[in-house]
Amino acid sequence: MQLNRVVLQNFRQHADSRVEFGPGVTGIIGPNGAGKTTILEAIAWAIYGNPAARGTRDSIRFNRAGARSGVRVELDFDLGGHNYRVVRGLTNAELYLDGAQNKIADSITGVTDVLTRRLGMTREEFFNTYFTGQKEISVMAAMSPTERAQFLSRVLGYERLRAAQEIARDRRRAIVAEMAGLKQGMGDPEAVARQVAETETRLEQARDRARFAQRRRDATQTALDEVRPRWEAAQRAREAHQALLADLRVAEQEEAAEHREVQRLERDLADAASARAELDQLRRELEPFALLASEFQRLDVLAREEGRRRALLETQAALAEDLVRLRDRRAKLENAPTLETEIDAALVAKRADFEATDGLLEARRTEWVRDRQEAETKRQSLREQYTELKEQRDRIVSLGAEGACPTCARPLGDTYRAVLDLLDEQIETVRVDGNYYKARFEQLMEMPEDVQALDEQRRAMSLEVSTLERRLTKVQLAVQELAHVESDLAGKDERAAQVNAELTAIPPGYDAARHEFLRGELERLTPLDARAARLSAQLERVPQVERERAAAAERLASIRQRLTVLQGRRDETTIRESEHEALRTEYERATAEAHAAELALVQARGEEASAHTALERAHGVAAELASRQRMLGELTQRKVLHDELDRAFTDLRTDLNFQLRPELSELASGFLSDLTDGRYGELELDDSYNIVVLEDGLPKPVISGGEEDLANLVLRLAISQMIAERAGQPFSLLILDEIFGSLDEARRANVLDLLRRLQGRFEQVILITHIEQVREGVDRVISVRYDEETGCSVVEQQTAELPDLFTPAVVGDEVYEEAEAGD
Repeated sequence: MQLNRVVLQNFRQHADSRVEFGPGVTGIIGPNGAGKTTILEAIAWAIYGNPAARGTRDSIRFNRAGARSGVRVELDFDLGGHNYRVVRGLTNAELYLDGAQNKIADSITGVTDVLTRRLGMTREEFFNTYFTGQKEISVMAAMSPTERAQFLSRVLGYERLRAAQEIARDRRRAIVAEMAGLKQGMGDPEAVARQVAETETRLEQARDRARFAQRRRDATQTALDEVRPRWEAAQRAREAHQALLADLRVAEQEEAAEHREVQRLERDLADAASARAELDQLRRELEPFALLASEFQRLDVLAREEGRRRALLETQAALAEDLVRLRDRRAKLENAPTLETEIDAALVAKRADFEATDGLLEARRTEWVRDRQEAETKRQSLREQYTELKEQRDRIVSLGAEGACPTCARPLGDTYRAVLDLLDEQIETVRVDGNYYKARFEQLMEMPEDVQALDEQRRAMSLEVSTLERRLTKVQLAVQELAHVESDLAGKDERAAQVNAELTAIPPGYDAARHEFLRGELERLTPLDARAARLSAQLERVPQVERERAAAAERLASIRQRLTVLQGRRDETTIRESEHEALRTEYERATAEAHAAELALVQARGEEASAHTALERAHGVAAELASRQRMLGELTQRKVLHDELDRAFTDLRTDLNFQLRPELSELASGFLSDLTDGRYGELELDDSYNIVVLEDGLPKPVISGGEEDLANLVLRLAISQMIAERAGQPFSLLILDEIFGSLDEARRANVLDLLRRLQGRFEQVILITHIEQVREGVDRVISVRYDEETGCSVVEQQTAELPDLFTPAVVGDEVYEEAEAGD
């Protein structure tokens, strides 16, 4: 893998940074907290997404970016003869291959999955291979022997064998559980054989009972067939007699109904004779009814017109009052349009003066507030800086000259006084600046006099504008009201003319007393007229009633004749109840015996079917037993196979762990020999995975802190190369983050020289450090600094070697190196 380019937009403190990589040794140099390690974090985030980033997803966006500003990292790299370009944001990701325009993946998980497969490494393997930090170099030193072995197995991927072994064991446990279930569900073979024999015997006995029931059913059916014809004939004779009795009852009911109908019709004829006399009397009283009704209708129409005339007169009076009021209101509102024009012109001029004064006031007020906030911000920042410097000085004073430096963990020694003097100078500078900004802040607490004067002037002008606006609103309302008044005048004039025309068209001649008299007469005669109409309808039905009475009398005679014939037939037909009951008893006994025989036959056949089902079930149990026995044999064979597989995984892990230490020792020895110019040519891992440095073939009992760091470094390089080789990737990229913390200048030079001489193994090496002297030993320099004004990191790229900006005598690890902190 070889990096070409990475672009960061709103990622952490990088607002817009672009970094170009190349072959050889590249140094990313800058003070702690400048954003160096953030560049490498962006590379890992582009490949593996959020799991590779520190903190939460919300903390990735640049804190000074807008709420809707996008986060974007673009990474360009070569791998396996192909070029890849990945673009990742917080909610999207895209992957391009060999400069093509079409994406080969366009989702967050899709891009991560494709790159994981192409690299052949998980996120943990990627970090354990290409990335090496100062804290990771000595990671094994604080572990116990067992923890060291587990750590190496995990980073080299041996734990996958353990996972595979656990899968095999889980499957074996599942097979054992399935075998137990089969054994628990299997029956006793002897009991199954007895069950089959018993069900066969039961089936034979059921068949014998079914044959006996069949013979009995046939005999009872023969007896029933002999008595059934005689019983059916007797039933037919009894049914015919009962039908005759029913016809006789119906005829008697019809005769009574027709007799009642004849009586009713005779009563209707008698009522019609009395109705004729009453109708003659009513007709004499109703002779003037028609004339009275006609006159009442004419007066009723005139009454409605009279009510309409009174309503029109009231409307006419109301319209006259409204017209007088509207004309008076129009006279008062006639000068409103002229007044509106005058007030509007005055308001426009006054508003212009107000806006000019308001703009001047806002400019002066903004300037005053900005100066006050700036003074307060500077004052607070200096307070925090003073507290931090005071704590640093107190900590160094408490440690003393013999104490260890908080940054590099070395004794302060001769530099103790120089460090204290530098801190005292910085504290005094911060104190003087703080007093200045304190006085400046207190001075700006009160509003300036010119701002107060402008504010009073703006308030007075605002009051004048408000007064003119209210006057203009009233005049505009008056103009609108004038239009409404003129419209109402026109409408009411038109309505008054219409009312006068309608009053002229109403006819005269309405007599209210005559109208009420006619109403009373009509109310008295109307019920009599209705009674006369009912009596006339009754008299009109007399011919129809007479015809209906003659027809009813004829039907009554016919029914009485038919009734006489039915009574004669009833007397001729007789049924002997004793013979019928005896025949009924004989038939019911034969039917019951045949039914009982049929039930016995059905029961016998059911027992036969049940016995047959039981036999089939017994045969099924025997077949299932045989099937389970076969399955149990197969599961036994599979269990034996998984037992062998478990032992094979154990043996394989043992062999790999046995080979692990020699392989790592050989790789680390080569790196150590190159790094120490052949002084130490061999490094071993003992049984407890402790690092043993050999000098002239003999273990060196005591090694210095720098030598221990070198040993841990070469061991870490050996682990990384072994992981890359086993993942099928060439170990061409190496990223070292702050590994020079405890190395002296000579050791740093040796490390850089080693990395140059190992370009056959590492085509691209990236060093991250805050030590400026490293510039001389790298091929390419990427400077990273933090700009306090913009709050973001600034990246500058340089090539070739640059001269030192400070001499080692002035700038040493003991004076300017800060405590290790993540970027």
